[in-house]
This record gives sequence, C-alpha cells and structure tokens, in this order.
Amino acid sequence: MRVNQLDHVNIQTTKLADTVRFYADVLDLTVADPPAPLDRTLVQWMFDGEGRAIFHLSSPGSLTGQDAINIGPDTGAVHHVALDCTGHDAMAERLTAMGIDHRLLHAAAIDLKQIFVRDPNGVLIELNYRKGNH
Repeated sequence: MRVNQLDHVNIQTTKLADTVRFYADVLDLTVADPPAPLDRTLVQWMFDGEGRAIFHLSSPGSLTGQDAINIGPDTGAVHHVALDCTGHDAMAERLTAMGIDHRLLHAAAIDLKQIFVRDPNGVLIELNYRKGNH
C-alpha cells in the first residue's frame, strides 16, 4: 500500500454559506452538491479547475454515521492546509482588494512564494507558488 496524494480535506463548520463563499470567491473553487445520502443543505463540496474535490464542507453531525465534533477557534492538531497554486500577484491583490487579512512570505532558498490566509472558521490556508508559477 502507498499513499498517492491528498484526496480532500473535510472542514466542519457552523458557517456553511460563508465558508462556501470564501472558497468560491477567494480561491475560485467550484461548489457542488455532495452525493446521496448527504444533505446538500448541510454539506457542500469544493472542486478545483480539474474537477477534483479539494474541500468537503459539512455542518456538525451531517456526515452519515459520524458524531458531531466540538468546533474550536482554530484547526486543533492540524496547523494548516497547503495548496499548490499559480498566480501569486493576482491572489495577493485580490485578498487586499477584498480586505482579507493575509501574510506574504518568500522562501528564497527554494524560490517558493507563500500566502497565508484564514477561512471563516479560522482554518489556516497556505497558498504555495513554486518557481515558474509565481
């Protein structure tokens, strides 16, 4: 057995509409209803431009056969979720224009530009722009 790649990240939220809007408006992800038996009023999936589900957004207790979790002010043991991206300057400008707090970093040794931003639930999102994708 081997792990090939990260499939998706599930974020439980009491702010489903705000969270969907953040990932759609800020990161240009596409929202879609989840498959049955999940309730589309309680769960939404966010897809990248290639049609891959990146985030599953769910209301507490909405996942079949799973208990609700206690949602805290941060991501708990998971520090952040990192995404491989293109268009660094356009994203930095977008975040500024939208009035969204963010932090810019540049790991010069590996020529990696980064933008750190929090979603409406406090989940830290790391946007990575590798050399050639700035």
